[in-house]
Amino acid sequence: MGKIITIQCLLFLGFFGFGQEIEEGVLWDPNLRLTWADFKGKVPPAAVPAATTASGISYTYSANLMHHEVELDYEVNAYFYPNESWYKPQVCDENTLSHEQLHFDIAELFARKMRERLDQTSFSDNVKAEIRKIYQEILQELQDYQEQYDWETNFSRNRKKQMEWNQKIAQELRMEE
Repeated sequence: MGKIITIQCLLFLGFFGFGQEIEEGVLWDPNLRLTWADFKGKVPPAAVPAATTASGISYTYSANLMHHEVELDYEVNAYFYPNESWYKPQVCDENTLSHEQLHFDIAELFARKMRERLDQTSFSDNVKAEIRKIYQEILQELQDYQEQYDWETNFSRNRKKQMEWNQKIAQELRMEE
């Protein structure tokens, strides 16, 4: 007899941390480019950044355990959360929007990395803990990468570096397809 486990988890990473209340997100799509109209959240009082993109990775899976062999079926997606994302119109321009779009694109890159890790892992009958460990590792990698991106581009102010990152992420997205 086999045992089927179904789990749904949501990885939610905002610009500076984790969201408390999760809303329905906009699924990442290569043909979708964010506009300022997508940023529907309220600017927090005393907010320092010019804008914040709330994006994250959600995954669901089911595992069929038969004689200690695991057959895994999963779905991993990147989402943008409009009501948690905001901007200051007086200081934002198209360059800032491009920077924010890349945060969403980076979330998609890490959704792909998670899919790849799930494909390459041989799971034991402790599949739940093993998937959770992958999820936590991907979350940390994503957070570190987002911070590196902000640091190197100086939050979009370094236009030369911003252009380099735009090209780098576009190329990685093409390679990972």
